[in-house]
Amino acid sequence: MNTTVRTSPDPTTPLWRAAQVFRLLSYLYAAGFQIASVDDLERPALGWVLFGVLSVWTLACAVAYLHGFGRRPAWVGAEFVVVIGMIWATRLVASEDWIAANQSWPTTLWATNAPISAAILAGPIVGMGTGVAVMAVYAALKGSVSFDFTRNATIVIELAVGLAVGMAAQTARRAHAELERAVRMSAVVAERERLARQVHDGVIQVLALVARRGHEIGGPTAELAALAGEQERALRRLVSVETVRDGADAEFVDLRTPLNRRADDRVVVSVPGTPVLLGAAVVAELDAAVGNVLDNVRAHAGPAARAFVLLEDLGDSVTISVRDDGVGMPPERLAQARSEGRMGISQSIVGRLEALSGSARLTTAPGEGVEWELTVPTHRPEAGPQRG
Repeated sequence: MNTTVRTSPDPTTPLWRAAQVFRLLSYLYAAGFQIASVDDLERPALGWVLFGVLSVWTLACAVAYLHGFGRRPAWVGAEFVVVIGMIWATRLVASEDWIAANQSWPTTLWATNAPISAAILAGPIVGMGTGVAVMAVYAALKGSVSFDFTRNATIVIELAVGLAVGMAAQTARRAHAELERAVRMSAVVAERERLARQVHDGVIQVLALVARRGHEIGGPTAELAALAGEQERALRRLVSVETVRDGADAEFVDLRTPLNRRADDRVVVSVPGTPVLLGAAVVAELDAAVGNVLDNVRAHAGPAARAFVLLEDLGDSVTISVRDDGVGMPPERLAQARSEGRMGISQSIVGRLEALSGSARLTTAPGEGVEWELTVPTHRPEAGPQRG
């Protein structure tokens, strides 16, 4: 079986390309320096031979770095050796007086290519170290070290170039790694959401139907209904995705996750097949409000009452409907409880939703169960309807 391996693109490619532009400019400067100073050299013919070698090496480096096969330690190390060799070759073509009065052949600007390549490949420390090494060879050639930076700031320039280019390369690699990680996470989440939609639209709905009908029929099918309900809840928990966005822990989470955890033999939870992202604090308050409603169902709806939780994502708002098939209550009971100072429902459910700039609407009648409709506006990074 043939397997195609896709290699990750080099995030420093733009830096390598820019470095070759600098290489071309430094080569043109070196050519101008060679033409201007060749008559003053002791061995001008040898100077032209060495310049020919420099030209070939400059072209080879440009091709190697642009095509990528030279972006490895061996080639960058070879460039460093060639650069210091060219600097030291100044002694072969020029006199001591010429060396003392001029910069090295073939110019310190051209020699800066070595620190730039090292910085792109290995970072700012190696880039600056290479620059210091190049300037050490230059100082040995001159026979002295000048600390008069007002007249000769070459060492400062070498260090600055190594630091700046190296940091740029590190930043590019770090940003590329973060981007690749985000792409991988996005692909995993997308695939899981696709599978979740398939499971939600098929297996979970069938299990829910079996559980509901089994309980209604009763008798021997009740045990089958209980098993189906247990598997339905397990599947809902499995396909539920708690999503975190923008790298901030729990800043935006999936409302489906805590709601699915509330499913049991007496609570049926139906959620969309795609994530419903809300702020973590909003999710916590909504989950608590749903918990209060379910507590009331267990306490007041009757021993056989069941609750049905439905989550709907409408894009600019999210609605959770919690309905039970219990004994119900008179519609005026909530107002009566408030007037009598019994604020449990008002504070735990209505108060929570109002604090979220949402609403809690109660619909009930004796013998017809109770239905709460909890609605909150959405404030998330990617607004848009995500219906199940």
